[in-house]
Amino acid sequence: MTEMTPNSITADRTANGVRDVEHDETGNLISSEKVEGTAVFATDGDKIGHIDHVMIGKRNGRVEYAVMSFGGFLGIGESYHPIPWEALDYDTVQGGYVVNIDKSKLHEAPHYLPGTIPTYDRGYGSSIYGYYGLMY
Repeated sequence: MTEMTPNSITADRTANGVRDVEHDETGNLISSEKVEGTAVFATDGDKIGHIDHVMIGKRNGRVEYAVMSFGGFLGIGESYHPIPWEALDYDTVQGGYVVNIDKSKLHEAPHYLPGTIPTYDRGYGSSIYGYYGLMY
């Protein structure tokens, strides 16, 4: 009989490319693998982008931003919009995150282009959080 260790269980779950929900989600936690690629919707239900990646504080381990890929086609014309994690609500019906901001205002939101990563310092963070009406 083979002894099942946590690592062998994980390897077994992922051998066929499918992972158990318990591995990716718990009551209060979700794996970053499930967040990346998740659709982002406007409050009217229109899909406006998807989560490209998340930015996590090195020292506190807190997710500060979900960086949404916005616009473009096949990477051309695409831009990245850091959205404060607190500005997103998960909608189980739509199967994605909803950001409470007018779509026309999203074009003016702090963003950057592929290959140009901003300095995520206090000033930049304050401008992002302020744009979404949140305290940094």
